[in-house]
Amino acid sequence: MAPRDITVSEPSLPLTELTPDPEEARPTGTGAKKSRARTGTAAGAKPATKAAGKPATKSAAKPAAAKGAKAARTAKAARPAAETLPAEAAVRPEAAVRPEAAVRAEAAPTEPLQPTAPLDPADRARLLAGAHHDPHALLGAHPVPDGIAFRALRPFAESVAVLIDGDRTDLVSEGDGLFSAVLPLDAIPAYTLLVGYEGHEREVHDAYRLSPALGELDLHLIGEGRHEQLWKALGAVPMTHEGVTGTRFTVWAPNALGVRVTGDFCHWDGTAQPMRSLGSTGVWELFLPEIGDGALYKFDIACRDGSHTLKVDPMARRTEAPPATSSVVTESSYAWDDAEWMARRGDVPVHQAPMSVYEVHLPSWRPGLGYRELATALTAYVKDLGFTHVEFMPVAEHPFGGSWGYQVTGFYAPTARLGTPDDFRYLVDSLHRAGIGVIVDWVPAHFPKDDWALARFDGEPLYEPGDARRAEHPDWGTLVFDHGRTEVRNFLVANAVYWCEEFHIDGLRVDAVASMLYLDYSRENGDWVPNQYGGRENLDAMAFLQETNATLYRRCPGVVTLAEESTAWGGVTQQTQYGGLGFGLKWNMGWSHDSLQYIAKEPIHRKYHHNEMTFSMVYAYSENYLLPLSHDEVVHGKQSLVSKMPGDWWQRRANARAYLGFMWSHPGKQLLFMGQEFAQGAEWSEAHGLDWHLLDPEYGAEDDHRGVLDLVRELNTQYAGTPALWERDTEPAGFSWITSDAGEDNVLAYLRHAADGSPLLAVAHFSPAVRADYRLGLPDGYTRWVEVLNTDELRYGGSDVRNPGVLEASSEPSHGRSHSLTLTLPPLATVWLRPER
Repeated sequence: MAPRDITVSEPSLPLTELTPDPEEARPTGTGAKKSRARTGTAAGAKPATKAAGKPATKSAAKPAAAKGAKAARTAKAARPAAETLPAEAAVRPEAAVRPEAAVRAEAAPTEPLQPTAPLDPADRARLLAGAHHDPHALLGAHPVPDGIAFRALRPFAESVAVLIDGDRTDLVSEGDGLFSAVLPLDAIPAYTLLVGYEGHEREVHDAYRLSPALGELDLHLIGEGRHEQLWKALGAVPMTHEGVTGTRFTVWAPNALGVRVTGDFCHWDGTAQPMRSLGSTGVWELFLPEIGDGALYKFDIACRDGSHTLKVDPMARRTEAPPATSSVVTESSYAWDDAEWMARRGDVPVHQAPMSVYEVHLPSWRPGLGYRELATALTAYVKDLGFTHVEFMPVAEHPFGGSWGYQVTGFYAPTARLGTPDDFRYLVDSLHRAGIGVIVDWVPAHFPKDDWALARFDGEPLYEPGDARRAEHPDWGTLVFDHGRTEVRNFLVANAVYWCEEFHIDGLRVDAVASMLYLDYSRENGDWVPNQYGGRENLDAMAFLQETNATLYRRCPGVVTLAEESTAWGGVTQQTQYGGLGFGLKWNMGWSHDSLQYIAKEPIHRKYHHNEMTFSMVYAYSENYLLPLSHDEVVHGKQSLVSKMPGDWWQRRANARAYLGFMWSHPGKQLLFMGQEFAQGAEWSEAHGLDWHLLDPEYGAEDDHRGVLDLVRELNTQYAGTPALWERDTEPAGFSWITSDAGEDNVLAYLRHAADGSPLLAVAHFSPAVRADYRLGLPDGYTRWVEVLNTDELRYGGSDVRNPGVLEASSEPSHGRSHSLTLTLPPLATVWLRPER
């Protein structure tokens, strides 16, 4: 059953509204006057009024207590009328700094404070150690038999005072940064704290007087694992809560004894910011006033073994640029301008639309460019070449650049190497406005072991399985996600939704799907645990992938998911209601392997490997495929595309061009990794970037590289304008062989058919010989043909052997067809022909 749509609830309210009525609680007459020098009495501690501009405050006293407060203030707090404060004195800035002399003048004690009952020693120890589950029960303001007890935890402070309607009452130090006092009040008033450090004071809101800022519905959905917008409930969310501006911090850490927020706003000492547990969900929460966009933070977690661990926020939506690791509070102010794109992107199913993808590693495409600079340069480049989409290798934050983004520590944060999250939004927006879709690589299979990130997050295995035989990935030295755990699955499903909803991403290419699906992936016998039926299939991962795909397709119309799945697992692109995994497309890695192995052979040997070019059509319609010539094919000694080819420099380029012509006409969508479009000879290196100098007019062989670039542009142009190449990509009726057994000639000839039946004839010739009068059978009804693409044209760097003009079919049968056509096949070239229009 598909999970239902999720909306985030309003924060829950306390059970009772406890603020006294402002008019009822206002004392009248002489006894209501306030003293600015009073510290040792509760006099003047009246609730805020509308005239004073104070927000209403919720407390734990009864509503009727307002009358008692009035009586107490009238009896105990009488002061001469001459001491009345002006109305504006009751309004103080949230971060006011008061001169020491003024503080001392106002703080002259007149009566001793009633002491607060000391904390239970165990509670005190746990609080100071950051291991208390409910610090709000100990700090803040609470009713006691003699009035209202105030307690604050402010390490290193010289003094702490309570400020109520402009009147201060100094709290008594209990040691270890604890300050407290009991004021003879019947209700908890609106108040702030004056905290003194080295001769000056700062007025601040008390975080521990506020109710939880996370709603009950949010907690319910988190507990069920069905919060599809989890990033709006967990992490650091700037907001206004109960009239106070600040940031709500929430984190899932069910095994923690306690959690504290720490950051640059407290000199990285989190003692004063312990969070409260919100029950069985394992979520901890704290609203910190005055903290906003740009603040650095982490979570200090008290573990069960008595140790502490300092962790980044798993839900952080922004991070510091590596090698720094702090999470950053962020609030987007970006105004999108891609409404037209978003409205129409789902009009045509991706399987029936043109799709040619340019794969990019953003940091090394043009090293030094950030998101906003890339928005100009990359958009113009991709638009000029005619690609319909770009695919970014993982952009989520990762500590090691050499991982290319595939070892993620910040799943909700675009890498800060290239700018802010809003800068990344600007890049996506720019591409959309140019009519270019954006796919992002997504890595839900595993994560690195860095001790400041997800690994043993709260001192115990949490995001990873507890069983060591399932926890580690043997190939990559990483930890595997526990896809069977409700909260972990929710973390990842919501993350997929997050990229598509918050950044308008059009597709997710899911990395390493095979490693998730098989329990014995890269494991020897005895090193893995079978499923409940004794099999090797990871049933939890299957269910997770199904839920992710179903959720995305329901919530985000027009989005496509693509599986990098390297085995023959059945039903990868079958719909989930029929038992499939629910992906939109699958990378056809078998096609890549076989065709590249063939093209690397010397032409004289290719006839012995002809089946490697035809075998893909045996299973071409078992899934919905994309043909990838990805980064994996041009690194680690595999060589770039042009360098894989045999022969001299001319033959290598000719082979590469012929191969690209074959690729663009083969059933399935296309993906080409950056640099291959202009025949870069060197392997790609993330540290070096692309060899753009090859396209410099001053470079001697510039024409050779620009010729391949021009061919790629023409391939995309012809492809986009030829429905036969994409309308029926997933239907057997969209393809038919002319000849699949001409291995001796190194020839492949086939037809592609549009929905209306109109054909395109593709002939790939992988021999260096020129073959004249090469006869090919043709479908009935089409007698006049024109060559629309020839990879051997002079402008691409070829020998310019062409088939000019209109070619007339004859009635001579060939290849089992009643009509035929004779062509001249250029050396090492692919030609496309279509009926004359």
